[in-house]
Amino acid sequence: MPGLTWWRDVVLVHRLHFPLPLSYLAYACWGAAFADPRHLLGGPVLLTVAATLLVLLAALALNTAADLRTDEQDRDKAALAGAARRIGSGRIFAWAAAEAAAALALGAAVAVWLGRWAALLVITVALAAHLAYNLEPVRLKRRGFAGPAVFGAGFLAVPGLASYFAVRPALERSMVPVLAGLCVLAFGRTAWFSAPDHAADARTGVRTPGARYGPRRTLVISCGVVAAGLALLGCGLWWRYGPGWAVAGVVAEGAFLAGMIALAGPRGSLSRMRRLATPIVLAGDLTLVAIPLLA
Repeated sequence: MPGLTWWRDVVLVHRLHFPLPLSYLAYACWGAAFADPRHLLGGPVLLTVAATLLVLLAALALNTAADLRTDEQDRDKAALAGAARRIGSGRIFAWAAAEAAAALALGAAVAVWLGRWAALLVITVALAAHLAYNLEPVRLKRRGFAGPAVFGAGFLAVPGLASYFAVRPALERSMVPVLAGLCVLAFGRTAWFSAPDHAADARTGVRTPGARYGPRRTLVISCGVVAAGLALLGCGLWWRYGPGWAVAGVVAEGAFLAGMIALAGPRGSLSRMRRLATPIVLAGDLTLVAIPLLA
């Protein structure tokens, strides 16, 4: 069934297999939820969320095309590399460009609608971050911890700020530790999730943290960064919603860390750890979006 195979390949190159789309939706919506959850279904927010989702899809497609040579060396990414080969990197780059252009167009529409440009600026910055992460001559992916810092903030944390600005014209002071915590948390989480790819990265000369420092050292550093992000996030949640909700948010977002530390032993499988972490991370992300609705 060629048609079914083609659609399966589209899903793979955009990382749309379940439950990842739910995480992407959480990344796009968290800002509006924190700004004022009553506006989540408002027109500007819905357009901004759509634009943000297109940013994330463009980033994932761009990453798939840019990493094809490395992914071909990674047994865990054989299906992804096969899908990318069948579609062709040129076509995937074109899709990413079209998705980015559509995101900018929607962001511009929101800017005209609201008469303010902050959401469009966030979308533009997020796209620029992913271009810098994936493409030469910058290609931050091969520059140690700079790569996961930029990718994490540009994928998990900053894009959701666009929907915040679709509701409010300026960032509240109590949002500063929340945003900082999410950026640091995203940095640590991205570095952590990249560790299983260290061998393929090293073979193809991509100096990710795992390839440069080894997977175990990368995991230890990542756990420390995640802990710092959780502390910042907890401070922001406490400021906005009180200690009970702060504890709930930190426990939900930090649950995967405790579980993965327990699994990480001398015989621990890094790939297995990554697979097990995905649904736990999703639960934390959904909890974070739910807190403003319930508080």
